Amino acid sequence: MSTRVLVLEDDVGLRTSLRLVLEDDGYEVEEAGDAEAALGIVGDASVDIMLVDLMLGGVDGFTFIRRVRPQTQAPIVVVSARDGVEDIVAALEAGADDYVTKPFDVEEVQARLRALLRRPSLASPGAPDADPASDPLTHEAEVVVLDSGDGPLVFDRAAAHLRRGERDIHVTMTEYKLLCVLSDNLGRVLSRTALLEHVWDRGFFGDERIVDVHVRRLRKKMEVDPADPQTLVTVRGLGYRLDAR
Repeated sequence: MSTRVLVLEDDVGLRTSLRLVLEDDGYEVEEAGDAEAALGIVGDASVDIMLVDLMLGGVDGFTFIRRVRPQTQAPIVVVSARDGVEDIVAALEAGADDYVTKPFDVEEVQARLRALLRRPSLASPGAPDADPASDPLTHEAEVVVLDSGDGPLVFDRAAAHLRRGERDIHVTMTEYKLLCVLSDNLGRVLSRTALLEHVWDRGFFGDERIVDVHVRRLRKKMEVDPADPQTLVTVRGLGYRLDAR
């Protein structure tokens, strides 16, 4: 069965070019020139992955992502000429999984799609379909206890749970994999490049700011004061470190 890709792009020429390239790769492509049409496609048929422009007439891409995310866990790749950090942050906060800036090489978009489609999906919030033991990352510990300054945080990778006391903290698949890599290297500094390669995909040539955005999102969930992190810390000029209790 073919993988179905939704391309939401109001530039007809670019949308057609993407469709032709993706069809050559064996994808089944659904096209939409505006957010309302794209929402209709998602509502009527299953979509495996989406390419979404942000600057659309009418409902913009940010709003589309927020509206479509409750309907599907299909990965969303933003393709936009907006390259500011604030735009990347806003798109990822809205529910996007990756971000490609225009102009781009088609090969980059193809690589991003392949990398996202190789990841296990989330059957329910915080829990992957696949057995975590099948993850290619090395597992040093199944349960890690972290100290956030407000009681212990327990990261149970086998159950894909992050919990403080009796409260479950929802993490996305990318955040889960980021925690896996960091917990496998407790107390060790990992560079942005290392995290990009292990969490996203080996050979992935994406923007390192994606790492910063996801770390920032995790801190909001994990830290008492995200502006003064005690668990997921920054080592200036080197990268990030996760400290155990």
